[in-house]
Amino acid sequence: MINAIPLRLWRSLSPEPFIPLLSRLVTLAGVVVLVGLLPWLSGRDPALSILRARSAEQEATPEALAAIRAQLGLESGPLEMLQRWLMGLLHGDAGNSWISGAPVLPGMLKSAQVSLMLMGFAMLVAIVTATLICLPVVRRGLRGQVSRSSGAMGAALTALPEFLLASLLLVVFAAWLNWLPPYGWRGLSYVVLPALALGLPAGGLLGRLFSDGLSATFTERWVATWSVAGFSHRRITLSVLRRTLPSLMPQVGMVMVGLTGGAIAVEQVFSIPGLGRATLGAASAQDMPALQTGILILLVIAIVLGSLANIGRALLLGRAFRLGALPVAHNEQSVSRRAWIVPVVAITLLCVLIAAGITRDPFNSAFMRLETPSFGLPLGADGTGRDILARVAHGALSTIGMAVVVVGFTLILGLLIGLAPRLATGPIEITKATPPTIAGLIVAGLIGPSTSGAIIAVTAVAWAPLAAHTAALVTEAKAQPHVRITPLLGVGRLRLMGRYILPAVIGPVFRHAMLRLPGVALALAALGFLGLGPRPPSPEWGLVLAEGMPYIERAPWAVLIPALALVLLSVLAVSLSSFVGSSKPAR
Repeated sequence: MINAIPLRLWRSLSPEPFIPLLSRLVTLAGVVVLVGLLPWLSGRDPALSILRARSAEQEATPEALAAIRAQLGLESGPLEMLQRWLMGLLHGDAGNSWISGAPVLPGMLKSAQVSLMLMGFAMLVAIVTATLICLPVVRRGLRGQVSRSSGAMGAALTALPEFLLASLLLVVFAAWLNWLPPYGWRGLSYVVLPALALGLPAGGLLGRLFSDGLSATFTERWVATWSVAGFSHRRITLSVLRRTLPSLMPQVGMVMVGLTGGAIAVEQVFSIPGLGRATLGAASAQDMPALQTGILILLVIAIVLGSLANIGRALLLGRAFRLGALPVAHNEQSVSRRAWIVPVVAITLLCVLIAAGITRDPFNSAFMRLETPSFGLPLGADGTGRDILARVAHGALSTIGMAVVVVGFTLILGLLIGLAPRLATGPIEITKATPPTIAGLIVAGLIGPSTSGAIIAVTAVAWAPLAAHTAALVTEAKAQPHVRITPLLGVGRLRLMGRYILPAVIGPVFRHAMLRLPGVALALAALGFLGLGPRPPSPEWGLVLAEGMPYIERAPWAVLIPALALVLLSVLAVSLSSFVGSSKPAR
């Protein structure tokens, strides 16, 4: 008893509970410092950028640049300016805009309220969408017919670029049908279209993740025991959902963060005065006080949502997690032979599309502008008279190739970083709070817009969901009884990791990475759409979509064909990932 008291006191003083908090603070400080030093790291003169943002016609004379430096205190250097901004922030003053001279914090907080409201409605749409996708899985599980579906519906929804979906909804429901207002933010009717544009892709992603998780939970032996014991379907369903939800709680939290920070394109399409749009504008103009404040608010939201997701996960797992009594999945899921139809059809259509256009010239403007499809021009021409079929076919090589490279890097990074769940907490949450467009702006500011810059930017933020998934699976695997007892049997850490932890992690994370492949392609397409990726006249699918967007109402084929190619890529990747980890074929 005497020795037990100091032992409990030592455990209470152990630094392990503070590691996640320290990880968040260190990562947050590093990101803020990086953003604060961006104007100087880019090698460009901040005074020149500010002069161009204020007045593009004014001549950049030494006197004008010196006046801007003196007015804003740029001559004091980056470290002193960063210190002054942080000290002011502690007193509720984020400084004044370098462009307008107005206080930054009130406007950013107002923009954050708009984004949070939009995020809430979009999350409601996502939950409804995910529920509809998961219902067939639950019905099959209750009947004892556990199998992974092809996930075609979830993949198709995930594959829709948010900026494209927003534009389609705008044209159909605002311009053609005149049912809803097209622009602005002045009432609930203005929320519907943006919430659908944000919520449907997020719902497709959550639906596919949850359907995969529910399928795995239905293979656990306790489900069959409960069914034989006569438990009601309602009680079994709620228990299966409670068992599945904890490992996916980090993903739910990060989807919410992504809705807040990644809605830049949607906010631009619908002219919504949200935080993402304001931060993007500040980054483009190098308005450092506004940019720092916007990113800081995004990161605070990420930390709060990440912490709530972790608390919810711990509450759902309860005593089973603390005592190491988590049930083990049986892993004898089967895949219906008919499920092969989906990937075969998708890859066939993609191959036909590529083969039909790969021999055609994607750069020559040999046709009339927006020429309609015909026998000699199967998919019509774009706004400059170029063959759309040729551009989509040639763009498949660059778009898919870039996405595969990024997914490969992010899979490796996600596995390595996720194996240290406590240390990875801060980098995961804060990286996920940084939209690819902001990362693209940072990289473009350092090395300029390019293909390699787009790959670096997307890789820098796309590893976080995979690392979060890895961390959650590693934590749960270590809490299972047969893993908890291995140290008593003399099993070393390397053997434990290689034999018990990694086999339980690699399969689900690999399938998650395949699910992320279309999302990565969309992120690269979004950077191309915003001019932060490959440069014209490249036939990259993002550029092809961007070039067709102004003509979506007059020539919808210029947009629908590359969008269809992205959907086919998504369906192919996700349906093939469903076969990974299946232990036996269906009979």
